[in-house]
Amino acid sequence: MSPAAVRGAGLGLRRALLSPLAERADAVADFLEVAPENWMRIGGRLGRQFRALTERYAFATHGLSLSIGSPAPLDEDFVREIKDFLDRHGIADYSEHLTWCSDDGHLYDLMPIPFTVDAVDYVAARVRRVQDILERRIALENASYYAPLASELSELEFINAVVERADCDLLLDVNNVYVNSINHRYDPVQFLDGLPRERVRYMHIAGHYVEAEDLRVDTHGSSVIEPVWALLQHAYARFGVKPTLLERDFNIPPLPVLLGEVERIRTLQAAALPAQRVVNG
Repeated sequence: MSPAAVRGAGLGLRRALLSPLAERADAVADFLEVAPENWMRIGGRLGRQFRALTERYAFATHGLSLSIGSPAPLDEDFVREIKDFLDRHGIADYSEHLTWCSDDGHLYDLMPIPFTVDAVDYVAARVRRVQDILERRIALENASYYAPLASELSELEFINAVVERADCDLLLDVNNVYVNSINHRYDPVQFLDGLPRERVRYMHIAGHYVEAEDLRVDTHGSSVIEPVWALLQHAYARFGVKPTLLERDFNIPPLPVLLGEVERIRTLQAAALPAQRVVNG
């Protein structure tokens, strides 16, 4: 049987959550998400704990190291290792960032790709090769960025061109849309309305840091703020109710606090479903 895609409201799995999740008899989220490179070479006690969770929960993966826009050759051995991990744990969904993070060595940061026509062609070809190796359609996440880029295209035009040319899906990070809208002074609702409905596979939501009135930093280190929740609600109206993940990478609160935000995702999804049925009907 082929692995099933995720659905509902999810939670990003971090090591600090392994024990709290193991202690819960109930399923606290509809799915969990991990960066595969953080787990695919882990054995011993942590490996056993992780395997126990993959047997209880549906999983999605969100990579950090593919470096799809890198000038260096695509690391096909790494992609094959990812495929083995996905197959071993029965995971269908693999996503990555529409960024680059390596050349001659790893930069340990997710760098934006210039919004150019040449970059569209270059990235799309690499994505198609990744999909061939993985035997899966992947999703790329819209990235946050903080300085103006060399541009022939707008951010929106660049994203749309890449996913169309690569024939891949979009992981819509709603918080990144909000962060970029502040940093680069555009309307986040108009941005969402310009993305292709048929390409959005699932969504991320997270907190961020207010550096200044006109500067937001995507940190995943705080609670989701009200304008981002409102933008998620608009995203459901625009794209339909898609699987949605809560990301929290540090300043991780007790599990019940995180589950309160997961439950809010569920509440927004449930509220949006009747309208989606009317539209689809």
